[in-house]
This record gives sequence, structure tokens and C-alpha cells, in this order.
Amino acid sequence: MGVVQAAPFERGRQRGRRSLAERVSRFRDKRWQIAQCAVAAGVAWFIAAELLGHDVPVFAPIAAVLSLGTSYAQRLRRVTEVTAGIAVGVFLGDLLVASVGSGAWQIALVVALAMTAAVLLDAGTLFITQAAVQALFVAALVPGTGDSLVRWSDALVGGAVALVAATVVPSAPLRRPREQAGLVLTKVAELLRAAAEVMTDGDAERGLDLLADARSTDHLVRRLQAAADEGMAVVASSPFRIRHRRGIRRMVDIVDPLDRALRSTRVLVRQVAVGAYRRRRVPPAYAILAGELADAIDEMAGELGSDDHDEKLRAALVAIARATSQVERADDMTAEVVLAQLRSVIADLLMLTGLTPLEATDAIPPPPR
Repeated sequence: MGVVQAAPFERGRQRGRRSLAERVSRFRDKRWQIAQCAVAAGVAWFIAAELLGHDVPVFAPIAAVLSLGTSYAQRLRRVTEVTAGIAVGVFLGDLLVASVGSGAWQIALVVALAMTAAVLLDAGTLFITQAAVQALFVAALVPGTGDSLVRWSDALVGGAVALVAATVVPSAPLRRPREQAGLVLTKVAELLRAAAEVMTDGDAERGLDLLADARSTDHLVRRLQAAADEGMAVVASSPFRIRHRRGIRRMVDIVDPLDRALRSTRVLVRQVAVGAYRRRRVPPAYAILAGELADAIDEMAGELGSDDHDEKLRAALVAIARATSQVERADDMTAEVVLAQLRSVIADLLMLTGLTPLEATDAIPPPPR
């Protein structure tokens, strides 16, 4: 009874460890943006307060932080929209408060006018929202100070600081897509190698554990997609990183075939686990092929994105594909699906070497009869 109760506890503890690890990893991914926002806020305040002599220039750090955010995606556009939105909102808020005072209906009026002005300027959602929020802030919290030009210029200072900061990005977001793609490939190799062992020893419990592991891999592709998108955003926002565009573009292009390769591997693992559970024989040659494919994938992970090695890796994959057309046929449908999925994984991986989907399919000889 104690063992039965301990199993859920152990699974819960493992999930907790994975959750903590994911949160720490997410912080590591965002630590540069967090530091950048903090520094930009301090610099914007310093410029507005110390150099321009403004009292409590709160709109300067607000504009800087809101403009930068914690994402590289469309940063330059975000800086422009947020800065303009804050400037419009602050200006209209000050103008209306000076004219009609502050109160419930005045706040409703100033929000309506700020949003209307943003819409008439053909602004985006972020611009419209910021115009409304900043107008509301002025009307509700700092009415009647007579410093409309000061607050307006504070918003411009924060936007200018954010604009400069947006062009300064580290190299980590440019390395991350390749690193994450390598992790996906390494996981595919790990699953194939473990599946080969289950095919050999027929351990049903191990097969089910492997299946659970395979089913928990979706986050790898999500992180790869996010890393690729972030990399493209970096080269789009920073003139200092434009030379990396071709390499990042290639990483974006391999997200889909890597996703399919991982999905095909999961299907293979499921068939292997089912076969082990039902004591169905898988030809030994299939396990050998899975191990050889895992070795080839490990080499791909180390050389990913290198044009010099595409031909070599393609040749290795095609050789394994040819071997799949020469092995003995199995009598059981489960084993046949395992072989079919091995061929599917190879086709997906061939696209990583520069082949189109049709070329990858044509490179694989017909299955055994």
C-alpha cells in the first residue's frame, strides 16, 4: 500500500522539479530584457530629472519600460507606438484638465478623446491603449499641475532611451535557435536509442515509461519556435545583428521538419511500447536501424546549420533509408508501423539537409515487399 501511495507522490515531485526548472529557464531567457528595462528606466529618469531638471519625471521611465517590454518581437514598432501613445495621452489629458477640471465625466471625456485621436491617426492597438491609459493617469492622479509640456517631453525622453536600448541586443538570442534545435535533435536520438533497446529486450514497463517521456516533449518544439521568432525579431530590430539574418532564417525554416520528426518519433515509440506490452516480436534489424539513425542524428545535432556537412549527413540518412528497404518483413502490423515510422523520421530529417519534402520522399527507396 505504501508503494502505491508513494508513486503519485514521486510523480508529483518530479512534476514540481520540472516546473521549477522551466521557470528558472524562462528567467534565464528573459534576464537580459529585464536588465535592459531596469537600466533604461534608470537612465530615462536620470536624463529627465538631472539633465533636464524635471520634478518627478515619472512618464520617462514608464515610456522606457513599456516600450521595451520583455520580448524582442516588433520592438521598434512597439517603441514608436508606446511613445506616441503616451505623448498623445499626456498632452490631451493635460489640455482637458486645464480646460474643464477633473472628475468622473471629465475622465470619461478625456479617455474618449484620447482613443478617438489615436484611432484617427490610424494607430495600432498598443498606441490606442497607451493614449487612453496615460490620459486617464494625468486626469485622475496629477491634475492641474500646469506641467503639460514637461510631462510630454518626459514621455519622449523615455521613448528615445528605449529606442537606443532596442538596438543593443546580446548574442544569446542569436545562438538560442541553434541550441534549441540541437536539443530537439538530441531528444529524438535519445528516444530512438531507447526504443531500440525496448525492441531488443521487450521490457513492457520500460516501454511505457519511454512512451510517457516521449509524450512530454511538446515544450521542446514550442521553445524552438519561440527562440526562432525571437532571433528574427533581434535581426529585424538591431542594425548591428543584420548579418545573422541568413542563419536565423535557416533555423526558422527547420522548425516544421523538426516538429514532424519529433512527432513521427513519438508514434514510433508508441508502437514499440504497445508491441512490448503485447509481447509482439519486432525484427532485430529494426532495432539496429533505430540505433544507427540515432547515431546519425547525434552527428546532425553537432553540425546543425553547417553547409559543409549537409552532403555528408544526407548521405548517411539515405544509406539508412536504403537499409530500411532491404530488411526482413514482419508478420505483425505493429512492427510494420515501426518500420514505416523509421522511414518517416528519415524523410523529416532529410529536409534539415536542404531537401524539399518531395526530394526527401524521393530519396528514400520503396519499402520492402
